[in-house]
Amino acid sequence: MAAANLGSTGAESADRDVARGRKPAPAASAPCAPGAIVPGATPAAQQGPEHVTEPVEYDAILLAGFGGPEGQDDVIPFLRNVTSGRGIPDERLEEVAHHYRHFGGVSPINQQNRDLKAALEAELARRGVDLPVIWGNRNWDPYLNDALREAADAGATRLIAIATSAYSSYSSCRQYREDFADALADTGLGETVQIDKVGQFFDHPGFVTPFVEGVRDGLAKLLADDPELARDQVEVLFATHSIPSTDAAKSGPAERGFGEGGAYAAQHLAVAEVVMREAGASDVPWQLVYQSRSGPPSMPWLEPDINDAIAELPAAGRRAVVIVPLGFVSDHMEVLWDLDNEALESAEEHSLAAVRVPTPGTHPAYVSGLVDLVLERVQGTPPAERPRMTELGPWYDVCRPGCCENVRLGFRPALAGIAP
Repeated sequence: MAAANLGSTGAESADRDVARGRKPAPAASAPCAPGAIVPGATPAAQQGPEHVTEPVEYDAILLAGFGGPEGQDDVIPFLRNVTSGRGIPDERLEEVAHHYRHFGGVSPINQQNRDLKAALEAELARRGVDLPVIWGNRNWDPYLNDALREAADAGATRLIAIATSAYSSYSSCRQYREDFADALADTGLGETVQIDKVGQFFDHPGFVTPFVEGVRDGLAKLLADDPELARDQVEVLFATHSIPSTDAAKSGPAERGFGEGGAYAAQHLAVAEVVMREAGASDVPWQLVYQSRSGPPSMPWLEPDINDAIAELPAAGRRAVVIVPLGFVSDHMEVLWDLDNEALESAEEHSLAAVRVPTPGTHPAYVSGLVDLVLERVQGTPPAERPRMTELGPWYDVCRPGCCENVRLGFRPALAGIAP
């Protein structure tokens, strides 16, 4: 069980607000600004179009990350931040802390976001786009509050946000939007700063291309290492973070009718199909698996777990496995521990050759794709002209009412979407 996992069910809470010296966010019933459907949005997005086709002159890009500890002394305070309000004792947190302590108490995620920020700045400069990139985290320094103050001090009042998460669910989309609302309230900048957000980018070519290359290369490596290995003896496992089944069912707009797994599962499955096709591997068996579940055993989470899936592969005639971290944008702790440690160990235990393919990280296609997403909003690009690789996209610029509800916590104020 990895640390970000402990925060996936829940919550930004008044307890954590107090711990950080923050004032509580306004109640969920607080009205929108007069005449506005979408709180805190630029005029082009305020009326809640699915796709914004009016050009917007943004002042800066807000790169929003999860955050992570950067030393042994940070580990438990960071985990307290992530799980605040859930009553998890430090003894339980230590069960996760040892993952970080194994790496010197340092999560790779902050450095990865520094690298991504630098790569974005370089790509923007290469294209002649004058937009600074301001980075803020949900759970550790630099916090989103700090980022908004930095933006305001620089005179940036119209921000376009990129969350470091590609799919639709409470923890991967709406919770970021709630944190944006909290940060505006905390800093007192709600009357002056506007925040839009790029839509979920699970099927943008920039995000998908690194996985296509990874599957193609990983499969080629396994076949080269063992000339007697047949393609149908290899299984491709597309791994993503498990989430509570109730959250999955509520992911995406209810009217889309995605079923039990909601938009979260549908998006992953659609992208996996594209990756296999584009990698020239349509004849290779594959499945979507999950990792990093937490919570009480009585609470259903998405399955199968990747380690359980690996254990069943030899009986199905498989001799090798390609592990694809499809749900992740970079090699953070859940990838390094849950995949590179636990899943690869499971493969070894079951005598399976295995390779784990890279996440997008700072792959040039991914970095360029994120800039493309920003420019779609800057230029007001019509949806028909936005490149996407599945029939599900392009996803919404403005989240629909009730999208990605957390059924345990209810609706809290959130930006970049129509209330609630």
